[in-house]
Amino acid sequence: MEQVAATQFGAGCREQAVSLEDLDAVLRLHRLRVFRFILVSLRDREAAETLTQDCFLKAYQARERFRSECSLETWLMHIAVNLVRDYARNRRIQFWRRANSASASADSMAAGLPDGQCSPEMSAQVKQQLQAVWSAAASLPERQRSVFLLRFVEDMDLLEIAAATGMKEGTVKVHLFRALRTVRERAGGVR
Repeated sequence: MEQVAATQFGAGCREQAVSLEDLDAVLRLHRLRVFRFILVSLRDREAAETLTQDCFLKAYQARERFRSECSLETWLMHIAVNLVRDYARNRRIQFWRRANSASASADSMAAGLPDGQCSPEMSAQVKQQLQAVWSAAASLPERQRSVFLLRFVEDMDLLEIAAATGMKEGTVKVHLFRALRTVRERAGGVR
């Protein structure tokens, strides 16, 4: 029984490694999720597009070193987290970038809200709450922000976040707890 499970696991790992050779398939399956995480992290569409391309280029160049200890998606997100971290570190984001990201359009963030279901007042209130949450999230320390975004934007579980960030699960829990507490305080009690 264990040998059968190990054989099936090994076959799945080989399929992941083979799928790395087919860059088009990898891009089709994972590009949107990687792009979305980078875009929400940086709030700069051009930089997000560039870093998304860099992520897949790095993955393709390092495909021989992919050990299949985690899923391909988790490995790609790990590369994306590192690229975002390096970008922020290297660019030393200037004041105008911070001001621009803090004043991001609430309309673009609320695009996913259902139409016609809310009154204009309710819609305005939801937009204000979203803006408060995103502003609070943007001001979090780097690791807390990454954990927060991976959890609530990418809907990753704690183990996936740990693998993507290189942190231990307990560390992820601490950063997530602190991020949530800070976002709630700064967003004015948004639940």
